[in-house]
Amino acid sequence: MIIGTAGHIDHGKTALVKALTGVDGDRLKEEKARGITIDLGFAYLPVDGGEILGFIDVPGHERLVHTMLAGASGIDFALLVIAADDGIMPQTLEHLAIIDLLGIRHGIVALTKSDLVSPKRLADLSAQVREAIGGTSIEGADIVPVSAPTGRGIDDLRARLAASAKHVSQRSAAGRFRLAVDRVFTLQGIGVVVTGTVLSGSVRVEDHILISPSGLPARVRSLHAQNKPAEIGRAGDRCALNLAGEGITKESIHRGDVVLDPDLHAPTDRIDARLRLLPGETKPIKQWLPVRLHHASTEIGARIVLLGDEPVRPGATADVQLVLERPIAAAIPDRYVIRDASAQRTMGGGYFIDLRPPKRRRGTAERRAQRAALALFDPLTAFKKLLATSPFAWDLAAFARGRALSATEAKRIEDALDLVVLETRESRLALAPDRWQLVLAELTEHVAAYHRDNPDLQGIGREKLRLMFQPPLPAAEFAAALQKMASMGHVVLDGSFVRLPTHAVRLSPRDEESWATVQPLLAGGARFRPPRVRDIATATGHPERDIRRLLKLAGRMGWADEIAHDHFFLRGTVLEMVGIVADLAGRSANGVFTAAQFRDRVENGRKVAIQILDFFDRHGVTVNKDDMRRINRHRLDLFGPLVHSTDQIQGRESSPVGRSDFKSE
Repeated sequence: MIIGTAGHIDHGKTALVKALTGVDGDRLKEEKARGITIDLGFAYLPVDGGEILGFIDVPGHERLVHTMLAGASGIDFALLVIAADDGIMPQTLEHLAIIDLLGIRHGIVALTKSDLVSPKRLADLSAQVREAIGGTSIEGADIVPVSAPTGRGIDDLRARLAASAKHVSQRSAAGRFRLAVDRVFTLQGIGVVVTGTVLSGSVRVEDHILISPSGLPARVRSLHAQNKPAEIGRAGDRCALNLAGEGITKESIHRGDVVLDPDLHAPTDRIDARLRLLPGETKPIKQWLPVRLHHASTEIGARIVLLGDEPVRPGATADVQLVLERPIAAAIPDRYVIRDASAQRTMGGGYFIDLRPPKRRRGTAERRAQRAALALFDPLTAFKKLLATSPFAWDLAAFARGRALSATEAKRIEDALDLVVLETRESRLALAPDRWQLVLAELTEHVAAYHRDNPDLQGIGREKLRLMFQPPLPAAEFAAALQKMASMGHVVLDGSFVRLPTHAVRLSPRDEESWATVQPLLAGGARFRPPRVRDIATATGHPERDIRRLLKLAGRMGWADEIAHDHFFLRGTVLEMVGIVADLAGRSANGVFTAAQFRDRVENGRKVAIQILDFFDRHGVTVNKDDMRRINRHRLDLFGPLVHSTDQIQGRESSPVGRSDFKSE
């Protein structure tokens, strides 16, 4: 358990920690000289049962609240210190407000210097304290009079802290590792050391981590957990990590950085958050108000973007967007505190709900529903509710990363909700089972409707189909959805087209009649040099555009191929010509043939022969090098099965395509 002190300056926080642990938290020369705490101090207390209590001693001066916040963000238990002779002071109330805003639910109030006041004064002060902590996260906390110089109440306080450690719930180590850096220093013979509280997950010696937001990689060479050498540090532990790696120096790491699992490195400078403005504020928060944001151990300038129609009034809670001066490493639902731009007072705070919010359309009903789901603390409940909001498909990997969830925790959500997950290189888009069925039904109906309206087309284009969905899925995720649906037999993917398994291209009665007239013109003795579109139009009396449309339709149906512009050959003829080039290559000693040899076999003139061979080159059936062509045996079946080629021009039997002396590249 990590215990953090809180309270006004010179109320005896450091002296109390020393009386409890024997450790002086003031480690700086200036602190010793001035008798006040300037930076964070640390101490440890072993208790029965083998547990070690960690203490973070924070400064009480109003100008050092930012330092207090750097330490307070990682504590489990608040030790609110109030001097019996002074009583409740301004920084007492500000520190109490910070404890409440950070959601620290466990604490004890220590009335120090109790040997200097009368019993009546202690009784009156205790009543005032109970009133002050009423309605806060530590309402009802024990109040213990103590005196560090005389030792009065110290043993009692120590025992209460040890007992509390048994009841304060331990932070889960199931998530991914994050440690908020509050100190960086070097030790001779050791190297760079960073210290902080492990916010989530666990870390082991030899783990590879990143420093965020800089992205600097490092390796954990050794570590201390709760002031003892260890092989592993877990969530809730005060840890010191000895880091090694290229570029790892004392100057390259700063207070406010986060040491984390590399998979979590995704700094952000725009965050949607839930904000509670303290009731003591005199003015409401208006649009684009500048503030100082405190999160974990970092402090940064920010602007507040209101997401509602009205200013946030004192005592009210509202969703806002925080626009930061620079990116930070954060997770949901991390707590934060805001202070005024001059850092003179604490204004409010809350918790993060979305690390990747949109810049526009922030106030729509759709976006409000999304924020309501994201604001839920339980990840499973939050993701379930999120799936019920538009666009009804969400990236489970991004959701897990935003909450620092482990792969095991993400899989638990996937299994518990029986999600349908569409895998891409960048995401794992998840849909609820009922939503997936709706997607299936909608897509199938879109494709069926397209077939009804366009029976002569092989299918609908993928992009056109994607845009029919409202809201449309991202392209990569839609492609994954199509692949999944195709694997389930719901659709067939034909190149860039999508069709139903039962769909077959049909000609309209009028086109069937036209094809019966055109097809014979492409067959017979003229099949190796068929008429072009213009010539067919003249011969049949049909407009060129109708003939061209009919032949392109025949191409989509696999009945013909456009060898050159407006020059169509029947598919059977193309297959026959593939057999001829295979035969030419097979009869050659070195497996090559010339355009002249092919021209002589098909007897259609050099120009048309070259066009045919260029067509085969484009489709990979032949390979042309210096006007000598080889065939590619792996592409011979591109236009249909090929068993034997028959030389119908020369009248002699050709070699089988699969003969042993057949050569190709």
